[in-house]
Amino acid sequence: MINESVLLESKSLRDSVLQRTDVLDRVKALSLLPDGMHVTTAMVAAYFEVGLKAIESLVIDHRDELVASGYRVLTGTELTSFKEVSGIQSRSRSLALYPRRAVLNVAMLLRDSEVARQVRVYLLDMEYLARTQPVDNSVSTDPVTPDDLDTRIDQRITHILGKTVVPMFNALIETSGEHRQELIALRSGVQRIERRLHQHHDRLKRLEGVRDDRPAVGAMAAMDAMNGRTFERHIAKLLIRDGCTNVVVQGGHGDRGVDLIGLTADGRRMVVQCKRRSPYLTVASSDIQKFIGSAKVLYSAEVALFVATCPFTPEALALASETGITAVHRGVLEDWSTGEPLKVLE
Repeated sequence: MINESVLLESKSLRDSVLQRTDVLDRVKALSLLPDGMHVTTAMVAAYFEVGLKAIESLVIDHRDELVASGYRVLTGTELTSFKEVSGIQSRSRSLALYPRRAVLNVAMLLRDSEVARQVRVYLLDMEYLARTQPVDNSVSTDPVTPDDLDTRIDQRITHILGKTVVPMFNALIETSGEHRQELIALRSGVQRIERRLHQHHDRLKRLEGVRDDRPAVGAMAAMDAMNGRTFERHIAKLLIRDGCTNVVVQGGHGDRGVDLIGLTADGRRMVVQCKRRSPYLTVASSDIQKFIGSAKVLYSAEVALFVATCPFTPEALALASETGITAVHRGVLEDWSTGEPLKVLE
């Protein structure tokens, strides 16, 4: 699948998906002016949770592209007429307006915004889903059922790997002496691909399916709405999903700086610290220092995860790396929650 960062570099790719403005509301509700069609620069900045200057600078750098997607600045009689029709109150002599297409265009250009990144990820997921659906020229009015999802190409590949290729390797390994180790290594590689395809398919099913089980605003927004205890249980479920055993949630008074304990799939001792913080806050090096003592001294952990819904400071990341702590920051956490396993747990 194409990485979301490619949208930042490829105008042709951005142009090809500009019609998918529905993605904006799937990630986060977009408030509109009374005319029901436009937003102002301040409203765009609020949606993407950045400052006004970030949006204004982006317009300067990409003005022609944004104008092509509907961005415009009203002045004079045009501005007066718009105020009368829309009912907005403003003393400014000009007013920048963005239709939904222009807001989506901003999402594909804005680098330093977690909301914009979520829009890009969701947008490419939906495009990938549309392009990998098998072509069916027959006319049918039947609703799509979950069984129909199994006809996707990624599912057919997974079926072939699991039912044909892996058994073939098993048979070769049984009868081979000279190349046995090479065949075992190849089989392991095929099985890793099979697991990744399963995880990818599960992620797409969650994205396209009925979303009653989670808010429509996206995985991170759902976690932002959790309290601390619910967040700890959510992380415990992710660990169990990825094969960890004996997972215990012990966060609270007397937890000695560790919220979760357990064993990885291969039996290593694991501890986890969970921080459900607002995305504009950070994890500092002092937080990592406290966790190091608990993880390494009190629990003798072989795998130590510090999971947070906010970014880590550069100093915190450096300290974590030096001391063997795995920093699961906001971006990694979103990928993990939507199906991508943590490498340290594999």
